[in-house]
Formats: sequence, C-alpha cells, structure tokens
Amino acid sequence: MSFPRHSVAGAALAFVVTLLPLGAAHAQEAGTLKKIKDSGVITIGNRESSFGFSYNDGSGAPVGYSIDICMKIVDAIKTELKLPKIEVKYQAVTSQNRIPLVSNGTVDIECGSTTNLVERQKDVAFSPDIFRYNVRMAVKASSGIKTIADLQGKSVVTTTGTTSFRLLREADKGKNLDVTQLSGKDHSDSFLLVESGRAAAFVLDDILLAGQIANAKNPKDYLITGESLRTENQALMYRKDDPQFKAVVDRVVGGMMKSGEMEKLYNKWFMSPIPPKGININYPLNAETKEGFANPSSKGI
Repeated sequence: MSFPRHSVAGAALAFVVTLLPLGAAHAQEAGTLKKIKDSGVITIGNRESSFGFSYNDGSGAPVGYSIDICMKIVDAIKTELKLPKIEVKYQAVTSQNRIPLVSNGTVDIECGSTTNLVERQKDVAFSPDIFRYNVRMAVKASSGIKTIADLQGKSVVTTTGTTSFRLLREADKGKNLDVTQLSGKDHSDSFLLVESGRAAAFVLDDILLAGQIANAKNPKDYLITGESLRTENQALMYRKDDPQFKAVVDRVVGGMMKSGEMEKLYNKWFMSPIPPKGININYPLNAETKEGFANPSSKGI
C-alpha cells in the first residue's frame, strides 16, 4: 500500500509532536531528580564532627546548619516531584571519601563543610556559598604560638582530605618551615592531637576550629591565631552535569538568602546554644559571608 508523500510527512510530524511532551517531562526528571522519584529516597552525606554545620547530636542523628538547609531542599524536591513524602537516608562521609561518594552516586547531596574549589568542580558541583571563612590554626593558649613562623620545628595536624597543609606550605612564611605533618581522620581526631600535646597546631577553617574549641573540656585553654592562609567558600556538594537538580538547589539556597532565613539559621547554629551540650560556638556572621548572602555565587576559588 502506498501513501501520498504529504500524508507520510504529516504522520511523521504528528508522531514527533506527540513525543515532545513526553521528552520534556523526562527532561524535568533526569539525573538525581529521576533517581529520587523512582526510589522515593534521597541520600544525604553528613559529617560527624563539623560542629555547627553537620555533626551528631549525641543520639546519632545528624544536625546542624548544613543539615537544616538540606531539609529545605528536600521539601522543595518533594513539591517539585509531587511526592507525598521522600525518605531521607544519611551516609556519614569524611574529608577523604566525600567527593568519591558523591561522584559514584552513593550520596545525592553532601550537607557538611566542604570548600568549593575550582579543581573539585572537575568531579562534582556546588551550591551557592553557604559560608565564607579564613583558614587559620588552633593552638593551646599557653603555647606562645602567634604566627606561622612560630611553627618552626613543631608538629602540625590537618584532617586527611583537606587542603590545609598545602595552604600552609604555599604561604610565604610557610615555604621554609621545618614541621612534622600529622593527620587526623576527622576534625575531632585532629583536635585531640592538640589536646594531648602531640601536635602544636591544628590548621583548618576558623569557624570549624571555633566549634572544636567550644566543645573542648576547657575552651579557654585554646585560641585561634596566625595569619589567614586563604579566605574560602563553603557549599553543599552534589553530582556535576545535573542542571535540573542544580536549579532546585540554587532556587532554595538563593531564596533563603534573599528572605533573611539563611542568616536566622546561621544565628541558630553559631550564635545560640546548640545540642547536645547547649554550647554556644559564638562566632558572629562575618563580612565575607554577608556579601555571599547578598550576591549568591557557586563560582569557587
């Protein structure tokens, strides 16, 4: 049987038009969103000792500033996908394994304390900055250490998987230092080396150091000191090349900043008593972070 040429063309056009809405719907649920819709589950990567940001509350439940932001994102995804509920699963991550676990799909979004670095963007993607901070060092108040030069001949601890020791070495006053590098598996493990006297200094983000000191047995025994090695930007981390998921994350995070909700959340976790001990980290919102809230960016450094 033969058909007029215009009839065949019309039928083909009708077929394409019929398929377009299905293709558009599929695009809206591609990548992570489709994974969540199909499974009804989102897996959040949490840290166990990034106090204030993402840590265990004593009962084993992850809490913190980053976790609360991610719960807002989960609510937005639920609305976006028209799901009655989404089951939230947690996967504890470390500085060493967080990027591989996001890249391989084990974790859908990491809600911890990760710096958005351009070099990391080869493997993962980031939300707009949720905090900006300076990399400095925590020492015992009695140590006499005030500058990078004072570390000469001493032991310095950094957490495995962070860029802290590299930044120390790249600093002008750190290039010729003769120091012994020690590594902790997480931030609490690193701080313990300073507490026990095995390390003279712990190099890390100043706000994370403030959290460790606030949770120490005698917080007044420690101080944050030294030149800033770099101002860095912290963000939520998820798989790259996923524009649909990124659009939801950016909309939620940017909206929280614009409405003032992000600053209120910051004050809840860093300027108020927090679980499990009712300790106040007491770290006022800095100018760099205020600028980040006013002009959301996921550019990286």
